[in-house]
Amino acid sequence: MTSRIRNIAVGLVVRGDRVLAEEHAVIPGHHRFVRAIGGGIEFGERAEEALRREFREELGVELSSVELLAVTENLFQLAGEPGHEIVHVFAVGCPELEQLPFGAARPVLDNASVARWYRLSELAEGNPPFYPDGVTAFALRMQNREG
Repeated sequence: MTSRIRNIAVGLVVRGDRVLAEEHAVIPGHHRFVRAIGGGIEFGERAEEALRREFREELGVELSSVELLAVTENLFQLAGEPGHEIVHVFAVGCPELEQLPFGAARPVLDNASVARWYRLSELAEGNPPFYPDGVTAFALRMQNREG
């Protein structure tokens, strides 16, 4: 990693008591974790545009709705290297993803990971950890808005 701040946009797809998250392969020197779907914001690109692009590139889908929930800061260590992100967190709607069965996994198109549903109660307990830090609380608020 480099010693720079990375700006990212991530989207939360919540259905019932679950959130769709990207399950990463185990990284040597780091514990198992899942991450909100999204990625880096490119120069000249707005956060919402980056989010829509990332969902197209990673899952081959178009988002039907996008709502900015918060902008947070994430300081972390990954395999012994420091990281620093400014995170734009969005609530997103996507009928194609929302219809994905709870037991199914959807391959991520631009890496070797998969997206699958995780129970919010388990993520809130850190099982597995859900990154960037703080996104579990936003997903829980979305669940409460639905119910």
